[in-house]
Amino acid sequence: MAGPKDLDPSSSPRALIGAELRHARERKGLSQSELGEPLFVSGSFIGQLEAGTRRLHLEYAAQIDEILDTNGFFERNCKALAKSKYPDHFAEAAEAEAIATAIREYATLLIPGLLQTRAYAEAVFRAYKPTAPKAEIDPLVAARLERAHLLDDPTTPLLWAILDEAAIRREVGSGAVMGEALQHVAKLTREHRIIVQVLPFDAGAHASMTGALKLMEFEDAPSLSFVEGPDMGKLLDDPATVARHTLTFDLLQAAAHSPQDSLALLESVAQDYEHGAQHP
Repeated sequence: MAGPKDLDPSSSPRALIGAELRHARERKGLSQSELGEPLFVSGSFIGQLEAGTRRLHLEYAAQIDEILDTNGFFERNCKALAKSKYPDHFAEAAEAEAIATAIREYATLLIPGLLQTRAYAEAVFRAYKPTAPKAEIDPLVAARLERAHLLDDPTTPLLWAILDEAAIRREVGSGAVMGEALQHVAKLTREHRIIVQVLPFDAGAHASMTGALKLMEFEDAPSLSFVEGPDMGKLLDDPATVARHTLTFDLLQAAAHSPQDSLALLESVAQDYEHGAQHP
């Protein structure tokens, strides 16, 4: 019987890797837990690899090839998958985001990447890399805008964003850039494609004072949460941690303006920027 073909990393790579892993494991007659045991990971972790919600790392790929007799297939394709258009600390989260059925995100200082305009994204990356040549900035912007195509589907994923008021009051780029960025978010809201709430300054102390938070749900795999800092990020699958982060998001929802009042605030602040009256 012919072995599995090497995968094209440009076409749903993790889903394809996951499907091949499940096929190879079942051919060997192993359960997810039985495969996970020699790797010192849980059966649920193997399930996440098979569902495509987690990236297969090289440290596991070579062992899996040995256990499943797959002639180096997973090691070869794991190396190909490591070539990502996203920064290393965000690559795995971006890949999970692409197959999520629901995304809930609290943004502290920035409009979320999925909702950014080109001009806003350019201003953000230029702030991160003030001396970088345009040839370095342009691919970063392109990758961020490409992520937003997730929203081309009229219903999936559900995107619920909570923006701290600081994210809409801090002028990024210019007043014109901010006005366009906030009107873009408002347009998606008015088209019923996303749900947005604003967490106002007068809410005071809240459940996520330590930083931003992203939760992702999947059709056939457990939920994940993602936390991020400067040049670092961590995708978390521990059920207790995900449950705690889910409660955190619920508390933020309760403290934020209603979606209707949030939309009115977004449009009002956008108009202030456009008229030159907004002073963060």
